[in-house]
Amino acid sequence: MLAAAGCGLLGDALAAGALAIGKCGAYGQAFDYPTPAAAIAAARQKCKGECTAVTMRRACVALAIDMTNPCGAYGQAVAPRISSALNAATRYCYQYGGKECVIRAWACDARG
Repeated sequence: MLAAAGCGLLGDALAAGALAIGKCGAYGQAFDYPTPAAAIAAARQKCKGECTAVTMRRACVALAIDMTNPCGAYGQAVAPRISSALNAATRYCYQYGGKECVIRAWACDARG
C-alpha cells in the first residue's frame, strides 16, 4: 500500500513538460520532468536550430504544420486533454494560413 502511495507522489512531482518549436517543422519534446525549466532545456536540446518552447504542466501540447509548406504556417496548443490540444493546434495552423495542416508532434505529461 505504501508503494502505491509513493508512485502517486512521484507522478505528481514529475508533471512538467515542454515542446520546443523551430523552423520548417523542427521540434523537440520533453515530458514528466521535475520542473518546467528542466523540461524546456530537454526539449530545446532535441530541437534542431533556434527553437522556442511551450510548457505544460498536468496537460498536453500539440504542434500542427502545413504539409504543403512545412516552413510556413503552424499552430501550437496546450490543453488539459490531448483531443483538445490536437484540435486547437490544427485550427491555429489553418488560421495562420496553412492549406493542409497535420499534427507533427504531441506529448502529454504525467497528468494530461
